[in-house]
Amino acid sequence: MENLRTLLSHVEGGKEMKRRSKTKFTQIHVSIPVRVLEDLDDTLDFKQSRSKVITKLVMNYLEGDQIYIGSMLKKEIVAFLMNQIDSESAEYVLLQSLLQVFSQ
Repeated sequence: MENLRTLLSHVEGGKEMKRRSKTKFTQIHVSIPVRVLEDLDDTLDFKQSRSKVITKLVMNYLEGDQIYIGSMLKKEIVAFLMNQIDSESAEYVLLQSLLQVFSQ
């Protein structure tokens, strides 16, 4: 009988229940430009969660894993990319050309 109760406690409507996350969530209110929200929503698939994307962005910001390119000049961005790849690659040559264009 105990096994039946255990089984029934894990089954709801004939389907196994998912374990609940131990992470607690809270709702917040933030103000962002309408266009930014529309652009974000345009990048999401139907099944993607806006909250998950924003959470990941905040976590990356807090961990310092992301460089904010919004304040960088185009040639600074290209130079940063050049430092990330092999100087013998085709991508490096392409970035060199792009850097010359932006330097004019």
